[in-house]
Amino acid sequence: MELSEMKEGMALPGISTVVTQGNINLYAEASRDFNPIHIDQEFASKTPLGGTIAHGMLILAYISQMMTNVFGKNWLSGGRLNARFKAPARPNDILTVSGKVSRIKKVEGQILINCEISCKNQKKEVIITGEASWREYSS
Repeated sequence: MELSEMKEGMALPGISTVVTQGNINLYAEASRDFNPIHIDQEFASKTPLGGTIAHGMLILAYISQMMTNVFGKNWLSGGRLNARFKAPARPNDILTVSGKVSRIKKVEGQILINCEISCKNQKKEVIITGEASWREYSS
């Protein structure tokens, strides 16, 4: 999608992914976050959550993936996320990440694009809501 094609209210191309215990375990290794709520099914089954859950930052990575798909590698240096966690993501959840452009502002040689973002599971339960913003300095 080209920046010139973006309009306020337009939907961003979303993504869907399946959360697996294997991906959660890999994320635990990469982040060195070995909290048993994420990786120990026996322990997690005895908690009020009733089983393992994905790391919140793993789910944010899926949102960042969608934004990188839209803004390219520039998202990695010019993007910001402000997210609120609403519910845990669990192994075998099918997550759908979506967003829409809420504001485009051009000021003093800059373009600022704000987007509403969300992540829901297969039951349409909201996992994460928030805002993403991206800034480009034009010449």
